[in-house]
Amino acid sequence: MSQYKIAVVVGSLRKESFNRKLAVAIAKLAPSEFTFKQIEIGDLPLYNQDDDENQAPSVKRLKTEISEANGVIFVTPEYNRAMPGVLKNAIDHASRPYGKNAWEGKPAGVLGVSIGAIGTALAQQHLRNSLAYLDMPTMGQPEVFLQAKEGLFNEDGSIGANSQAFLQGWVDRYVAWVKKHSN
Repeated sequence: MSQYKIAVVVGSLRKESFNRKLAVAIAKLAPSEFTFKQIEIGDLPLYNQDDDENQAPSVKRLKTEISEANGVIFVTPEYNRAMPGVLKNAIDHASRPYGKNAWEGKPAGVLGVSIGAIGTALAQQHLRNSLAYLDMPTMGQPEVFLQAKEGLFNEDGSIGANSQAFLQGWVDRYVAWVKKHSN
């Protein structure tokens, strides 16, 4: 049996982030041969091309963690109809310098939760544009645009009954996606 390492990139820095809770909860739905590691992005400097040849230790760590992963899950909130700047900053750092893109070929999954009725639909589309350019095979269906409301999470942080089957289906599809597309 193979072991699969999944890097989880949460596009929110907030300690009590709904998206961080979602990232933890979906990891519990995966089979035992999958392990999940949330990747720190809050300590990255702002991307500056002048630093490409002398990347900060936090950038080198990010690139190593992405390179070592068999797949990546992006769990993103939506800020002003787009992905958060901290997430875009991480994407830019790990794709540079040109020709040393750590994201390339990594099978990706995208999901998110927001208090708004359309969840994170526009942020996810914004993110998917970047992932296509980065040559990440990104799972298209099912799409997950969750609204944060009572019952989404149980008191223990697990997924609530109303969303359990849907999110289990998403995780099952992502597991198959990684097995199909990982090197």
